[in-house]
Amino acid sequence: MASMVSSQKYINLKDRESERMSISKEADQPMEGSLMGELDDREAGPSVGGVDHARIERAVREILWAVGENPDREGLVETPARVARMYAEVFSGLHEDPRPHLQKFFTESYDDIVLVRDISFNSFCEHHLCPFGGKAHIGYVPSGKVVGLSKLARVVEIVARRPQVQERMTETVANLLEDELDARGVAVVIEATHTCMTLRGVRKPGSLCVTSSMKGLFRQNASSRAEIMSLIYTNRR
Repeated sequence: MASMVSSQKYINLKDRESERMSISKEADQPMEGSLMGELDDREAGPSVGGVDHARIERAVREILWAVGENPDREGLVETPARVARMYAEVFSGLHEDPRPHLQKFFTESYDDIVLVRDISFNSFCEHHLCPFGGKAHIGYVPSGKVVGLSKLARVVEIVARRPQVQERMTETVANLLEDELDARGVAVVIEATHTCMTLRGVRKPGSLCVTSSMKGLFRQNASSRAEIMSLIYTNRR
């Protein structure tokens, strides 16, 4: 009896090993609809607004296969196209120049601080392609050129809609204002929550990253820097 049980266990183990080897061989073959099968030559398709939607769709299908999903099931069949449209939207800043928004200005003799604070934005961290978002505060001291307030928000929006790191985003916005407006001083402060450290990794919800870039007067003069920081953070709602 013991011999029969032992023999049966051996047969079951052989069957399992044979099944495992079969699955392994299948995994080595390109899956139907996979990127390996559909885009072996790595050629890009036609782009729409600078974005190759078809290529994104193929890549998303491959990711779904890779994580163990079936991109052809009902709930996922349109997901690649949705993701392609989303990437075209959230990365539209790659194909847009923010400078023209600062080149339409008004000549004014005003020479004190102009501040727009709490400009909301959303961007994507380039390291994990995880969203981060928060508020930008932009101040400058004009030297004869005053720009429409909405233009500052448009600059933030364009620069944010790219794969980004917050430090570079802060410096980019500050450099644009300094260069295009010949401002005597520029201050940019950005506060953001990063899902790459709240949803994954260390998983610390509630953490906030603050970056700043000071140019001209705000870098050279401590009292001017203190004034702009006071205007940003006093009476915050």
